[in-house]
This record gives sequence, C-alpha cells and structure tokens, in this order.
Amino acid sequence: MEEKHQESLGRWDGLGSQNASSRAEAMENICQEIMRKVEAIGPIQASDRFPPAMGSSQNNELNEILAHVLMLSKQCPFEDVRERCIRLLKAVQDLGVRIPRPLGNGPSRFIPEKEILQVSKVDTRTQSIFEDAFAALGRLDNISLVMGFHPQYLESFLRTQHYLLQMDGPLSLHYRHYICIMAAARHQCSYLVNLHVNDFLQVGGDSKWLNGLDEAPQKLQQLGELNKILAHRPWLLTKEHIEEVCGEVEVLMERMKQLQECRDDEEASQEEMATRFEREKTESMLVVTAEDEECVPSRDISRHFEDPSYGYKDFSRRGEHVPTFRAQDYSWEDHGFSLVNRLYPDVGQMLDEKFQMAYNLTYNTMATHKDVDTSMLRRAIWNYIHCMFGIRYDDYDYGEINQLLDRSFKIYIKTMVCSPEKTTKRMYESFWRQFQHSEKVHVNLLLMEARMQAELLYALRAITCYMT
Repeated sequence: MEEKHQESLGRWDGLGSQNASSRAEAMENICQEIMRKVEAIGPIQASDRFPPAMGSSQNNELNEILAHVLMLSKQCPFEDVRERCIRLLKAVQDLGVRIPRPLGNGPSRFIPEKEILQVSKVDTRTQSIFEDAFAALGRLDNISLVMGFHPQYLESFLRTQHYLLQMDGPLSLHYRHYICIMAAARHQCSYLVNLHVNDFLQVGGDSKWLNGLDEAPQKLQQLGELNKILAHRPWLLTKEHIEEVCGEVEVLMERMKQLQECRDDEEASQEEMATRFEREKTESMLVVTAEDEECVPSRDISRHFEDPSYGYKDFSRRGEHVPTFRAQDYSWEDHGFSLVNRLYPDVGQMLDEKFQMAYNLTYNTMATHKDVDTSMLRRAIWNYIHCMFGIRYDDYDYGEINQLLDRSFKIYIKTMVCSPEKTTKRMYESFWRQFQHSEKVHVNLLLMEARMQAELLYALRAITCYMT
C-alpha cells in the first residue's frame, strides 16, 4: 500500500533529503497531489460537512495518505517539513474533509509525551541520528523516539537494524520483514507487526502470506516452532530444532564428512552389510508414496492401457519373501550391457552413456557451496532406488542412506519413482529447500535413470534365463 502511495505522490523519501530545496520540492508535489484528490471528491455541501462516500476506495486512499502526513507533522526531524504538513492538514480540513486523528498520546503508553524528547528540541547529535534514520526508512518510529533518550545506543541500534533489514544478505527483503512480523506477533506487539507489514508489502511481499503463517512458504513455517521456543522457553532449544530449519545443506555436508571418516576408520563385515540392506529394504516399505487420494486417470488416458487399477505395490508385503537381486550375480556392467548390444546394436552403448552421465554428473556444488564432492550423495540416491526394487550391492553400506536421505526426501523419491503421477508441487518444495532448481532437476534425472536401469536388470535377467 505504501508503495502505491509513493507512485501516486512522487517520492516520499525526497522529504528526507539534507537539501532544503529538495525537501520543499517534494513537499510541493505532495501538496498538489493531495489537493487534486480532495477536489476529485466533489463539492461539499454546507449541510453535509463530510462527503457521503467516505467508504469509497478513492477516499480510503486519501485518508491513508493524510494519516501519513499527520505522522510527518509530528515525527519528521526536519522542521520545515513538519510545519508544511501542519499547514496542509489545516487546509484540507478547511475544505471540509475530515483528517485522521492520532491513535495514541505520543510514542509510549507509559511515558507522558511531554517528557519524551521532542524532535524539535533534541541536541545536535540526536538530530543527526534522527535525520539519518528518517532518510533511510522514510519515518521516525516510536521506538526510535523513545530510544532518543540514549543517542549513543540508538545509533548502534539503527545501524544494526539497517544492516539486518536493508543491506544485501542471504535472505530477500520480504522474507526478513515477514520474520519480523512473526517475532513481533509472538508477543502480540501490534505496532511492530503493522510497521513490518507495511515494509513487507513495500518491498514486494505477497499479501496472501499475511492471511496466516500457513499461507507462507514452508521455509518460513518451519521457523514458527523455533520462534515459539526462543520467545518463551529458550532452554528447551536443541540441535535437532536447528537441524530442522538450517540449511539442510550444512547438515548434509557434515554427515557426508562423518560417513567418510567412518569409512576410513573401519569397514563393516559382509554379514553386517547384508543386515543393513535388509533393514533399509524393510524401512522403504514403510515410506508412503503420497498423502493425496488415489489418482484416477481420465477416460482419454485410460483407454490406452489395460487394468487402470493396477499400480505399484511394495515388492515384499505381509511377510512374503522375495529373493534379493544381488547385483554381483547380474549387473548392468557385466551382463545387461552386452546383452542389450547383442539384441539391439549400439543401444547398449547409448544407454550406458546415459546412465553414466546422470550418475556422474556434478558441478561440485551444493546450493551455495563450491568444491564439494557429491559422489557419496549421488550413490546413496541411486542405491536407495535400487534397494526399493530389491537390488543389493554387496560393497555398499546401506546405513549411509538413512544418514543422507531424510524422510521427506525419501517420500519424494518413492513417489517420483513408483507413482510419478502423484507427485505434487508441495512435495517438490519440501525437500532440499535451499538447493537450486537445477540441482533438483539433476535429482529427477538420477531417479528416472536408476529406475530404468532397475527395470532393465529384471527384464534382461529374465531374457538371459529364457535364452539359456
């Protein structure tokens, strides 16, 4: 809303200029625009001092602009702007338009207004601080006015606020102001909430987020728990809470580093490796593919295949035992590749290049981190998919999968691989939230190629058995 006013009135921030003529020019533009809006309301009858259509959008806009002028008349650190605003409000009132009234009696509910430093009576240093704050924010808020008792602290406070909320940083500006809204709302501070709501909208924030936390992105929703604990019971905060909201990236990289160190220190026995595979295979059965209802294909689609009710089922259910497919007994490299080339010359080579490209593709980055060896993570994704299809690699420690792939990611993987038609945008956004879209696309390539290879291994093994 504030941004809309700036477009229609010219630059409010011109009022924060150190140059008096620049302030006068900006103020003149504002006065002319307000008077045009007053005239647009139409003539006011003597018997009807206030226009009957004060609820219209045009009058609502004028009322909000006048409220801003009222704020300037009391809190602008430049005396010439304050005096001009006072005269403007009086001129508007003389034309029969009701002007807004202050909601409170000064910046504080506890300190009488007359005892708080007035912007017209501050010392040189405080005046300079107030002017800088006004130039940066376009306002001098109540908190700054109260802090004016202690200019040395106020200067430090405003410098920190400016850095956190306005300078370049890892979070976009509207995210920062939304976090401020969350923090202020936790203690029901309506003044700060409204202040940051205006800032949030001014820097391009989505107004739908203001309907409630559940309308905000998942990344911000996750801060809700942390916000609650920090505000009320900070002693309950644990590293698990931090893991849930930080960059997953740093946590993932740390786990990769720890796993590599464990590999270097000791190697699990073949018996233990087999046990870990069976455990991971069993756990993969418990990962649901999607939370939504069963997808029913349209007639236009279903007419092209038989038995539309037939879909993915876990390969080992209700105590049934399906023999493990050991990659050492029948692998793509040693068996499948050569058979495909025999059946369809050159296709084996092309498929192998495609598998290798997806598996080995890396730019050595993870989100904003560079020079990262991602081979451990890529292998975990590939082998997890094959594990879901009952394929085991004797030389792989399946304990790594649970360390590197969290549950939301496993849900996404299983849905994409087993029931891709059920994949939703929410599921896509729920995993690896800090990663780039290009990295998520790479994940999808891994998923599809690993699935294709798993299907080929079963098909080619069956063909081999048939041929022999």
